[in-house]
Amino acid sequence: MSHQVHLVGSVPLPDARAVFATVSAALGPHLRSIPDGETGERLDWITWLEPVFARHPAFEPSGETFQLHGGLARKDKRYRLKPGASIADVRFDNIFYADNAIKSYAVFADLKRQGVVPAHMKFQVDLVPAHSVIWLYVQEDLHPAVDKLFNDAVLREIDKIAAAIPHDQLAIQFDIASAVFARLERNQPSSYGSTKAEMQATFAGIVVRLANHVPADIDLFFHFCYGDAGHKHVVEPTDMGDMVEFANRLAARVTRPIQMIHMPVPRGRSDEAYFEPLQRLSLKRPTQLCLGLVHYTDGVAGTRQRLATAKKYAKAFSIGTECGFGRRDPATLDELLRIHAEVAREG
Repeated sequence: MSHQVHLVGSVPLPDARAVFATVSAALGPHLRSIPDGETGERLDWITWLEPVFARHPAFEPSGETFQLHGGLARKDKRYRLKPGASIADVRFDNIFYADNAIKSYAVFADLKRQGVVPAHMKFQVDLVPAHSVIWLYVQEDLHPAVDKLFNDAVLREIDKIAAAIPHDQLAIQFDIASAVFARLERNQPSSYGSTKAEMQATFAGIVVRLANHVPADIDLFFHFCYGDAGHKHVVEPTDMGDMVEFANRLAARVTRPIQMIHMPVPRGRSDEAYFEPLQRLSLKRPTQLCLGLVHYTDGVAGTRQRLATAKKYAKAFSIGTECGFGRRDPATLDELLRIHAEVAREG
């Protein structure tokens, strides 16, 4: 029995047209949706959103920087309120997700009419909740207030996307990244909670609010992540326990169908201890589990090892990489897609 394949988001190609055509040719029968590749300025995940704060009339540079992990040269500039400004002055009128999605969907629809994109395929839009964006770009003491305001803007982006793109052609994915899972792994107190249990509940509540706003006839995905900046996790997961707990909270509280939840598998983790928490996973139909166990660096052989262990703890799942491809050398893309295809065919 073959595995479906899921693409997390970014693809290192020149534009959306190249992404749709290339991915369809390599993986078409195995995919249920295709993202636009988050090409151009969006290729490095959320770094393209810094101007939302840099150009906002209520914000100014704080002098504080944030570094995801010690192995990363880049430090992100954080912003604070200007003197005389208050949180009441903060509103995010356009964070551009809908603008980009509508533009890319026109290309997707054109290629589908030509037969380049398979008829069954849906167009995938990836959205990032506030906690990841403000972790990089907003001074820590402002996080509780700015989180809701930025997510209010995400809700408006969902409305614009849903109004412009046919629902039967659309999938929306929320990226739940290291701003959540690094804090949980470290049990690191923050404005979202002083204990792991409190943070699980707070983050889940935030994500549930966003998820329940997506119309029920649009496919809904979640991508869990520990980071990929510099091809390095922000923190290494002990096992899948925190992700399983978070997925169970979403399954219990999201009131509309969830089509897929994606969880990463580090390259060195083919051991049973990593996968064992999957025995506690409690998803509802029609939710499909996706495991990000495909890695370019050890190819088909390494992926088979992780897959064999995963099958002891999960009966059915789709496959993908841990994160998007955007930070990869474009020269590696054909081989990475070939690895996906070969493993997917083997089942």
